[in-house]
Amino acid sequence: MFTFLSLVVRRVGVHFRLAGDIKAFIGRETSNQTTVTEFILLGFENMHSVEILIVSVFLLMYTVSVVGNLTIIILILTDHQLQSPMYIFLGNLSFLELMITSAVVPKMLVNAISGSKTISFVGCLTQSFFYFLLGSTEFFILATMSFDRYLAICHPLRYAVIMSAQGCFQLLVGSWAGGFLIILVPSILTAGLPFCGPNVINHFFCDSAPLLRLSCADTHLAELVDFITSAILLLGSLLLTVVSYIYIISSVLKIPSTQGRQKAFSTCVSHITVVTLYYGSSIFIYVQPSKENILDFNKVGTVLNTMVTPMLNPFIYSLRNQKVKESLKDAFHKHIFIKI
Repeated sequence: MFTFLSLVVRRVGVHFRLAGDIKAFIGRETSNQTTVTEFILLGFENMHSVEILIVSVFLLMYTVSVVGNLTIIILILTDHQLQSPMYIFLGNLSFLELMITSAVVPKMLVNAISGSKTISFVGCLTQSFFYFLLGSTEFFILATMSFDRYLAICHPLRYAVIMSAQGCFQLLVGSWAGGFLIILVPSILTAGLPFCGPNVINHFFCDSAPLLRLSCADTHLAELVDFITSAILLLGSLLLTVVSYIYIISSVLKIPSTQGRQKAFSTCVSHITVVTLYYGSSIFIYVQPSKENILDFNKVGTVLNTMVTPMLNPFIYSLRNQKVKESLKDAFHKHIFIKI
């Protein structure tokens, strides 16, 4: 009898230990769903030998970008001659460029200089959200600027009525609202995914493609929504821009004098240059059904969007725009005169 009871006790003990082990295992699996509290940004991990040079170049580009775009913003805010819709849109574009580069580059530089390549989970999602919010809004602003040039050249008599202060404000609000709405669903889907390791992002900021690859859940829906919204945003706004310039070129060619054609088209050259740079790199990066093997190429495209284009924009618009050059000269002379 005693032997039988001992056997029963041992069996019950084994079952309880087994149940405890299973519970502990399940607990570990559940806790794994929330173990990722930070990510590691690899950056340009294959370029350690020239990392100091890369950091120096990026720091210089960021400084030039900040100074240049702030200069454009200040000129437009302080010079009454630059209070027309075209320059108000340009001021918004400069603000967006300033914010986009500031959302990515400072953290990248700090990580490279300090040697710590980490970013918190919340910080990563926040960086990703604001980068795509600002970038999406910029596409709407670029399309709005092409529409503004279309009205100014093709319908000059109706321009003042359509592009009134109220009309300009509505287009700006619509651009920002459109940028927010287009990224809302993808952002919600990404934020709702579980990340249970690994936590190494093969990029220098929290881009959507490498971030989705780290999720331990099925990401097909998030990737599909990401692709569809990117295609709608990029190709849709590009179509509006292309159609606007088809009408613009058609109208410009009808102007009898060569000087008149050059004057009309000179107001569009800067915008066309920026559109070519920004759309070209963005379509290469984001409008792709599969992003498995091209992350290293995407880094180069992202450098164009986050550093090169924001750095070049102030020079493109100031060197090609007579009013901006005159305003810059006046501001410089006033500053020198006050100092003297």
